[in-house]
Amino acid sequence: MSPRKILFAALLGTATLGLSACATLSRGPVGNTAVPQPAKPLELARYLGLWHEFARYENGFEKDCEAVTATYSQRDDGMIAVRNSCRKGGIDGAEKIANGKAKIVPDSRSAKLKVSFFGPFYGDYWVLDHADDYSWSIVGEPSGRFLWILTRAAHPDPAQAKALMQRARALGYDEQLIRLTRQP
Repeated sequence: MSPRKILFAALLGTATLGLSACATLSRGPVGNTAVPQPAKPLELARYLGLWHEFARYENGFEKDCEAVTATYSQRDDGMIAVRNSCRKGGIDGAEKIANGKAKIVPDSRSAKLKVSFFGPFYGDYWVLDHADDYSWSIVGEPSGRFLWILTRAAHPDPAQAKALMQRARALGYDEQLIRLTRQP
């Protein structure tokens, strides 16, 4: 085997091992064994902007994160810029920012996206349901291991908070696995 092929095989092996480790570390238990298809189409222009994470399934890449926000904006190339932010260790902790990009999955009524924070590797992001006025959304993906409940307000009123938990449960999510996110 030529040195070039050996180097390529080594790099491919290292990349595969690294991605496998990342995927394993960030995976939690399956909290929904029958993730539904998105309930309604998404108007991207109305979805863009700042969202506060009300609750989530715990996952490795958000470990010890509070004050979590996500901001979506239109890029010049037609893709969506994604800026996720959290405070490590508490609402006053050090800010951690992850910048990524997203693209709409064709024939998904714009409710399914592919999101990347790492080069050419994309993960699923399904807006399973959202308020008609885009004041909240519930986001998941096909494995049932990830769930995010997002709101425009940092602190939804108690009636809305209760309704969001009920809606997540109606979509098949295990309420015992839902972790509320502290916001300032």
